[in-house]
Amino acid sequence: MQHTLEAVIFDWAGTTVDFGSFAPTQIFVDAFQTAYGFALSLDEARGPMGLGKWQHIEALGRDPAIAARWQAQFGRPMGQADVRHIYETFIPLQVERVGAHSALIPGALDVVQSLRQQGFKIGSTTGYPRQVMERLMALASAQDYTPDCTVCADDLPAGARPGPWMALHCVQQLRIGAVSHCVKVDDTLPGMAEGLNAGMWTVGVALSGSPAGWTLAQYQAADEASRANMRNRVSAELLAAGAHYVIDTVADLPVVLQDIEQRLAQGQRP
Repeated sequence: MQHTLEAVIFDWAGTTVDFGSFAPTQIFVDAFQTAYGFALSLDEARGPMGLGKWQHIEALGRDPAIAARWQAQFGRPMGQADVRHIYETFIPLQVERVGAHSALIPGALDVVQSLRQQGFKIGSTTGYPRQVMERLMALASAQDYTPDCTVCADDLPAGARPGPWMALHCVQQLRIGAVSHCVKVDDTLPGMAEGLNAGMWTVGVALSGSPAGWTLAQYQAADEASRANMRNRVSAELLAAGAHYVIDTVADLPVVLQDIEQRLAQGQRP
């Protein structure tokens, strides 16, 4: 088959590794507790998922419920000094523990290997800073997953998601001819915005990512009714954010790529 698509740009946690995206969310809970003795729930920690980690902490501080508890506990709003302290607490914890959540999501490696055989280039972007990604990339490489490029949240002066800059930096590194020939795959709303703002096709991941919050064991044990309920809830959020397609996990990507190829052949663009 003659391909018009040139590249797929994957997110990391919740999309290609770390089923349920537990590494970053749990560490946010731990960082708030360690830095300030402040209680944050796992669901609250998931709220801004997809942003760069500094921006994620800022967003948590602006959440009305969290901000009210912070004000009650400390008698002041969260400030930039607080954000910095939590971030500086977060990073070493994340580097230390990212290995516990580094397993590839089932089907991810098969999909990537198949894409490479078809001539696709593989890019990746992440809300993780480079310091964390150096560790995670080594662990992924040991599982035979090594994207052609990886752009981290702190790599670019323009910033990270929801802006287009990380995805567009992948376009430059991969030497892609047109952004409409790229597909962005992500489990978060900022990830959808990243792809859309870059002019790419966007594919949301419903069941392996942060919005669902399932472990792999929970996903495997869930009956079809439970999966359908979760799929419907998360898909509605991703589609409302502009996703062109929503799949359960990255293993379901090939059929979507075939459909995008047909749409491109008909002259459609993202």
